[in-house]
Amino acid sequence: PPERLRYMLEDSAPVAVLVQAALQECLPVVNVPRVVLDSVDLSPGPGDLPCGNPDIDALGLTSRMPAYVMYTSGSSGRPKGVLIEHRSVLSLVINNPYALIATDDCVAHGANTAFDASTWEIWSALLNGAKLLVVSQATLLNAARLNHVLIEGGVTALWLTAGLFNEYVDVLAVAFSKLRYLLVGGDVLDPVNVAKVLSSAHRPRHLINGYGPTETTTFASTYEVHALSNNSRSIPIGRPIGNTRIYLLDAQGQPVPVGVSGEIHIGGAGV
Repeated sequence: PPERLRYMLEDSAPVAVLVQAALQECLPVVNVPRVVLDSVDLSPGPGDLPCGNPDIDALGLTSRMPAYVMYTSGSSGRPKGVLIEHRSVLSLVINNPYALIATDDCVAHGANTAFDASTWEIWSALLNGAKLLVVSQATLLNAARLNHVLIEGGVTALWLTAGLFNEYVDVLAVAFSKLRYLLVGGDVLDPVNVAKVLSSAHRPRHLINGYGPTETTTFASTYEVHALSNNSRSIPIGRPIGNTRIYLLDAQGQPVPVGVSGEIHIGGAGV
């Protein structure tokens, strides 16, 4: 919505907005310079590109510097801009045991880039030397087409919202069988559909429930589902991923005993 765009631009105060010519009219009028990508020659000339890596010490670069700002949905009020550091992205996708993406993997990227799942999709591939298959919105909304694209593209790692997982669980069965990692999250998982995948001959190698608010850089905890009992009513959110700590605290900020309800408090490199 235009009012959301206006708020995010005014709140983040970017030095410029990169926009395609066809989308200029969608931008609200704000005092921010625009760079129309279609009208700019982005091809480098001879000698324009550096031959080596930048000197991070001379430039004062650290892993604690901002990588990007991602806005929450604003369901409890105005959207909140979450400043994500470089170290948070690295912690999410580099050598984190819940999903070890390798050079022979292919990760599907279908999430909207305004949604934090895109962080995992894009950087788990690019920072581990894997392939990234970009899935169009039209394909994502057509289950049969999506199944074909995932198989033809050799996708081995896929993230789905709980809603899409529930909707496509039958149609994507063959594509699921080709996956090393199927991660699902964004909402409560339906044990019935999870059990359907686990009992199928087309089950992925790893089926993972991912949990985490935007402020924790996509995932704070994961749970790999190996099997479900017949009377399972919910899927656990699991344990903290690497470099993350989770505490259950009472109203006074004290740890609660085992079996007692408390509020989740999350700390670590992803926050």
